[in-house]
Amino acid sequence: MEPFSHLMITFQQDERSEKKVRMVHRLLAKHCTELMAEGGVTRSDTARNFLNNFCRNEVPSFLLGFVKDMLTKREINQEEKEEKFSRLILDIKDNAQSASVLKVASKKFDQNPFFPQALARFSYIEQKHYNLAEMWAKRAKERDPKNSFVADTLGQVYKNHLKNHLMNQGSAAIPREILQLAEKAIEAFKLEEQLAEEEQGEDMREDGTAKISHVFNSRGQFGYLQVCVTLYDLLVRHNELWRCVLTKKVSMCSVLQLLGDNKLYRFNDLINSLRDEVERKGDFFEKYLTYSKPNMEKDDPDYISRDTEYCYRKYVGDSAPRHIHPNGAKLIQKLEQSLPDRRELLSYLVRDYTESELKEVTTRWKRSSSITDSVNDMLADFIQKMPLSQVDAPELHMLALLLCWPENEDRCVSDLSQLIGLMHSSYEHVYKKYFRSRYLLPLFFIGQGQDLNRIVHREQLEQSEETPHESSAWRNESIFRNPRVQARLLRVEGVVRNYRVYAAVGGKEIAVDANRLNSLWKQRQVSFYLGFTIRGPVAFDIQTKTTKTGSATASGQHSVDQHGTAQMNDVSNPGAPTDGL
Repeated sequence: MEPFSHLMITFQQDERSEKKVRMVHRLLAKHCTELMAEGGVTRSDTARNFLNNFCRNEVPSFLLGFVKDMLTKREINQEEKEEKFSRLILDIKDNAQSASVLKVASKKFDQNPFFPQALARFSYIEQKHYNLAEMWAKRAKERDPKNSFVADTLGQVYKNHLKNHLMNQGSAAIPREILQLAEKAIEAFKLEEQLAEEEQGEDMREDGTAKISHVFNSRGQFGYLQVCVTLYDLLVRHNELWRCVLTKKVSMCSVLQLLGDNKLYRFNDLINSLRDEVERKGDFFEKYLTYSKPNMEKDDPDYISRDTEYCYRKYVGDSAPRHIHPNGAKLIQKLEQSLPDRRELLSYLVRDYTESELKEVTTRWKRSSSITDSVNDMLADFIQKMPLSQVDAPELHMLALLLCWPENEDRCVSDLSQLIGLMHSSYEHVYKKYFRSRYLLPLFFIGQGQDLNRIVHREQLEQSEETPHESSAWRNESIFRNPRVQARLLRVEGVVRNYRVYAAVGGKEIAVDANRLNSLWKQRQVSFYLGFTIRGPVAFDIQTKTTKTGSATASGQHSVDQHGTAQMNDVSNPGAPTDGL
């Protein structure tokens, strides 16, 4: 180490870890690399020498982890966006040399999927070598065939090839060539979606070098929609008739001659599946983005909802979803026109109707002269079906809770604890897999008033803010300082005990979740606003009761995720559902 020992230090992170060596300061390390570069020893040379000389035979897990971070870890930049590549790969600058370093690592660590994955990304993003990128993406996939985030890279290669290469050809692009590449991308993303469905957070394991994310990977579904947009634009640019084919207004078989290529028939199954799949994935993202967000501090990128809606409009347009009966769609439209603030709540009922129930309700609506009477009949029928079962949708359980929550806290007819338990079970069955690491947004609140008028939608509260949809409004609960919001909502009395919060209803204590866990640090009498997520009731703005008249003070200063779940960072950084946008 002489004569440079004074420039380095050795350290241990804990007693059980091995000693490590580093430069005494990162600025000194940066200056040394610059001096070495001036002398003809580049960063890429140093990286290759390190890999060839230090990574021989069996590599210790800590050293493999260091190399993986050095070559694949993508940092967050000043704009709070993820860098395309690791700091070292970005600093090397020369594309050929960057690829060379990643190639050496891929061969040295021949069981690790993340080096060929990074090389595939570099090949298609920086070098536009799509065939080479495909080869490395497939190699990464072979090394970890059950990892959905690794599988995503192959779909991204095909998607970007379709978008960047064929788009540049304009109308000269041949439909058969377009469909061949689109089919590859779609199959890759469908496989990724299947793998993501099979990944369960509780079953994940770490081997010290490969961390599997506990977030649900939605990139496959989003990538599918992005491919569908590009496919639509390319085909319609070639022939306007494709617009009718892709939206299933006409069958492709009936217009093959007009499309100019009878061999396109081999893509008939693919074409027939697109519209319905776009509708299904659009429905998924509508719930995914409405019911949840990455965590309390962060919103989903705007492009997810924007691109999803864009694709949905192209393939589905204003048509009613196919899983909803036409009469049900008309009824939802009537509700939207007559009761816009209640449409979403009542649409939960309509979507669950059988064909015979829908026919009966529609007949009643035609006979009734009062919208209020018609809605009351719908709600009365629903209440008669209670109690619901675990197989009923969480939305129906939420509606049941909202309707059964008493207007008078001194009197409660329904078993609220049972209703909450059923809603929790329904959520576990339907949505937990997808929202397992995400912050659940409140959808409705108990407000002042009677009947449906006391059910307040979250958007009604956000519209009272100067900056609607501001993340901090829910993170620090500042939205509840707004006098207009306070005037809409009803404060519920309760108690904090043993780090749980309970609502006092009808002489009983009903356990509910807390939006901010640090509000539960001390046992005391409290009051709060009661919101409802897709999982169940949640206490917001918990305040300590300090006087007999019920005045209160806020408790807690720092926000904590509602369910104590944290966003887990996977090696592929799955914060956004797509790669290489």
